[in-house]
Amino acid sequence: MTALHERVARGLGDVRRRIAVAGADPARVTVVAVTKGFGVEAVEAALAAGLVDVGESYAQDLVAKSSALGQTDVRWHFVGRLQSNKVKALAGVVDRWQSVDRPALVEELARRAPGARVLVQVNVSGEPRKGGCPPAETSALVSQLVRSGLRVDGLMAVGAWGLPEQARPGFRLLSRLADALDLPERSMGMSGDLEVALQEGATMIRVGQALFGPRPTRGADPAPSRSSGMAPPRCDTK
Repeated sequence: MTALHERVARGLGDVRRRIAVAGADPARVTVVAVTKGFGVEAVEAALAAGLVDVGESYAQDLVAKSSALGQTDVRWHFVGRLQSNKVKALAGVVDRWQSVDRPALVEELARRAPGARVLVQVNVSGEPRKGGCPPAETSALVSQLVRSGLRVDGLMAVGAWGLPEQARPGFRLLSRLADALDLPERSMGMSGDLEVALQEGATMIRVGQALFGPRPTRGADPAPSRSSGMAPPRCDTK
C-alpha cells in the first residue's frame, strides 16, 4: 500500500466518523471523492479504499482520467461549472451531472445524453460567483428537465463561504426545496462543512481535501503524494 493509499484510507475513516458524529448513518450517505487537481493516482487510491463515486470539476480532466483507468467501476460525477460545449465529450462517461443550473443546458443534455441522471444546482447563498439557479427558479428547471426525458435525482448546492455554521441556512433551504419537489438526493457539504450539511439532511457529500490533502495549484505537478497536512475548514471548494 502506497503512502497515498494509506492517507485516503485514513481520511475516509475520519470522514465516516464525522458522518456518524453528525447523527447520520455512514452507510446511507454517499461520499463523492473529488479528485480535482490531483492525478489519476488519487482515483486509484479512492477505489482501493472502497469508494466508487468520484467527482471532477474539469471536463478534460475527467475524460483523461477515465481513459487512463479504462474499464473500472468508477461512477463519475461532474461537479464543476458545466458548459454546453463540453457535454458531448462527457456524454457516455458521466454517471451523474451534478451542476445543471440553467435552461440552456437542458436541450444539449437531452440530445447528447438522453435519460441522463442529473442534480439541479441551486445557488442557496446568493453569492454571485457561485453557480446554481436561483431558488425561485428551481421548480421550473426541474420540470423542464423531466419533460426532456432526463432523470432528476435531486438538488446540489455549495455552502456559503466562511465558517461552517454560515452554510446552514442555505443547506436548510436546499432540503426544503428537495422536500417540496419530492426529490430524494441532496448533494451538499464538503470537507469543511459536512457536519452542518448532514444535520440539514445531506444524502451525498463531496470531499477532496479530507481524503487527499491540500489541492495542488492548477497547472502545478498534480501528484497527490506530495501533499501533506490538512487544510483549514472552508478553504476547500469540494
